This record gives sequence, structure tokens and C-alpha cells, in this order.
Amino acid sequence: MAHNSTKADPAPLGLMGFGMTTVLLNLHNAHIVPMGAAILAMGLVFGGATQFVAGLLEYANNNTFGMTAFMSYGAFWLSLVVLLFLPHWGLAPASSPALMGSYLLMWGLFTAIMTIGTLHASRMHQVVFASLTLLFVLLGCAEILEQPMLTVVAGYEGLFCGFSAICLAAMELLAAQSRHAVVPVGVAGVPTEIAA
Repeated sequence: MAHNSTKADPAPLGLMGFGMTTVLLNLHNAHIVPMGAAILAMGLVFGGATQFVAGLLEYANNNTFGMTAFMSYGAFWLSLVVLLFLPHWGLAPASSPALMGSYLLMWGLFTAIMTIGTLHASRMHQVVFASLTLLFVLLGCAEILEQPMLTVVAGYEGLFCGFSAICLAAMELLAAQSRHAVVPVGVAGVPTEIAA
């Protein structure tokens, strides 16, 4: 999981793409803003395509965890936008609450597996992935149980998740710029440059 220090670290880019897009979508889930083109565009470009590119760069750095995380969550954002658009284009019927909930719970399962992978990473990585696991479970249950209030709760939890990823991205970016940790993100015996 360690970053190859001879190359640029793509983790802050991927984390920022994930975090900012997660915040925007969960402003909607929390009923703070309505759904709009800004959220969908962010999902396609920064959350989707840019995270996918960050995953390819992690592949070049021999970082299996970072590659898997960024390419998978990039694919999540792309698939979510496509999932929302297909019914509007008349290419597929809208997903039932049970199917949409199952989609979200599958991402929760994947994220729970990734969370186990962060047990040897920094506390901040653990916070990001554990809160994302909880977010997917809340959103999946909200869909399956058809409980809109649970979506609002998930929205606020998602804001925490997104801002934690932004915080981690900022710490990693600033540490790389100053050549030392600006804010401690690691745990005893664990290097801070482990990429998400």
C-alpha cells in the first residue's frame, strides 16, 4: 500500500474527487439543496473520470489498494449518473426501491472489505472508509425500506464522510508540498504516505 516516492502521489487527487462529489450529493440527500446538473456533472467528471484516472496512476505506482479504491469509486459515480439517466433516455426502466437499495448495499459490502484493508493504514483512512460503509448501508436501507427520513440521516452522515476525505486529501497534499506531515494522520508505526 506504500506510495512510490519517485512519482507524484495521485491519492490527494482521487480523495478530493471522491470527497467533493460525496459532499455535493449528500447536500441533496440531506435536503439542503435540490438535485441538479452541478451534482451530476461533478459525478461524471471529478467523482467519476478523475477518480478513475487516479486509480490508473496508482496502478503505475504498484498500489493495489489505491488502484482498486479509486477505479471502483470512479466507476460507482459513473454508474450512478448513468443509472439516473437511462430512464430519462428511455433506454431502461427506473430501478425499483428494492433494486436501488440492493445496488447501494453491494457498494456497502465492497466498502466494508476495503475498510478492513485500512486497518494497517492511518486513522483518517479508517474514518473515511468506515463512514462510507455506513453511508452505503444507510442509503441502501432507506431505499429498501422506503424511508425518506433515513435518506436525510444518511445525507448528514455523508457530509461527514465527504469532508473527512477532503480533509485527508488536504493533509496528504500539504504534507507532500512541505515534505513533512503538516497534520498527523498516521498511527504508531504506520507511514503517513499510505494512499487510499
